[in-house]
Amino acid sequence: MPSTTATARNARTPTSAGNPPEPRVWSPHTRRDSPEVAIRRIAPWHVLPALLAALLGLWGLERGGSMWRDESVTWQVAHRPLDGLWGLLARVDAVHGLHYLLMHGVFAAWDGGLWALRLPSVAATALAAAGVAAIGHRLAGGRAALLCGLVYAALPPVQMYAQEGRSYALVAAAVVWATYLMLCERWTAYAAVLLLGCWLHEFAALALLAHACTAWRSRGWRIAAGAALTLLLPLALVSSRQAQQQLGWLGRPAWQDWAAYAVLAGAALLLARGAAERDLVRVALPLALLPPGLLMALSLVHPWYVDRYVLYALAGFALLAGARLAAARGWWPWLLAAALLVPAGIWSAWLRTPESRKDDALAVASAVRERARPGDAVAFLPARRREWLLSSPEVYGALRDVALDRSPAASHSLQGTELGPREIREALVGSPRVIALLDPAGQPLDPYPKEAVKRQTLDARFDLCSVSAVRGARVAVYARPGTCP
Repeated sequence: MPSTTATARNARTPTSAGNPPEPRVWSPHTRRDSPEVAIRRIAPWHVLPALLAALLGLWGLERGGSMWRDESVTWQVAHRPLDGLWGLLARVDAVHGLHYLLMHGVFAAWDGGLWALRLPSVAATALAAAGVAAIGHRLAGGRAALLCGLVYAALPPVQMYAQEGRSYALVAAAVVWATYLMLCERWTAYAAVLLLGCWLHEFAALALLAHACTAWRSRGWRIAAGAALTLLLPLALVSSRQAQQQLGWLGRPAWQDWAAYAVLAGAALLLARGAAERDLVRVALPLALLPPGLLMALSLVHPWYVDRYVLYALAGFALLAGARLAAARGWWPWLLAAALLVPAGIWSAWLRTPESRKDDALAVASAVRERARPGDAVAFLPARRREWLLSSPEVYGALRDVALDRSPAASHSLQGTELGPREIREALVGSPRVIALLDPAGQPLDPYPKEAVKRQTLDARFDLCSVSAVRGARVAVYARPGTCP
């Protein structure tokens, strides 16, 4: 297969101005059929991976009726009026603003609970699988297209975020199709789709570094990339002011993160070594390695790395794996792939359980409902765990939030604002019973004065009647001395 540079050099012909035309982004040996023929040939490779991704996404979509705290944030923010939503994004979470607006529209059209919350991610994952197949078809033919798309759809992390009411599956779909449009040299569409991904989550901009490895010689790509970055600048300016509040909970990448990246990088390099489809390797390998690697390196200075922020990098890995399977000769690659299906299947089944996420806001709300009595107070330790009840207003509204000063909607914040330490202490002391929502045992305690006074007052002025672990949380019931049942 001729290289991109060599093919482009051989394809140049003088123009009337004496200048060679712009180098092509991809090798023109790939078929350029009529639109009707292209649609007929490509469609099966789009449909089958998309269908698998959709079926896997719909399988166990409700996850046993659970919803973890990040999804709870999506649910309660997307249900706010538009003016309240704009007020929130001016203060915090602007990086997720477009996703909240999209979900606001979804809930306005159909308030279908967990299905409405997660179906957009299922659809986006199916679209991304079709896009991976389209890239594979363009660079390596039909057999590779099918396998690339199926591998992407079957990857457990892809399945995980296909069933999550957050933006990551949508970002992955945008980056995948932007990559395909780059290969087609559709620069206006490329800039628009990539910009959409960046506005859904601005770390999609890291895909530009991967694309540069293929398209940096193209003037069209440079203009399109510059336009996308320019139009992303307003969001970047707003979110940079919110970065400490938004990402202050993150630490530098742990050794487990580096180990996971080393495994991914080693597998990708092994798949790329000796691959026949060199054009596909030049597209897929940078996409698989550069976005997560650069974000981890950046996080040594500014801790911003979370693997889901660069979920789209798995499209590069799927392209490499699918193309290598398509070119496999003999039985051993298929035997290896079959052997991997067993642990992948077990993991996939586990992903459909409530235990697969850090916590379960709906389970916490159910536990509170069982324990609450009329007139009970509720306290959140720490305050950010208020998100456990905000998506269950029928439970939260029946309790008296003793530390709350202004509600999330009134304060244009995610969890509301709290009273000062003295007022919190007085409100707690005046309560006969308090239901406290706590992090799991062993988690570090927030050192802030408001959090310290909650713990000190509950320990000094109340008896602990009961404490129960509930899927990533603890629900404790405190009462005045001598009044526990």
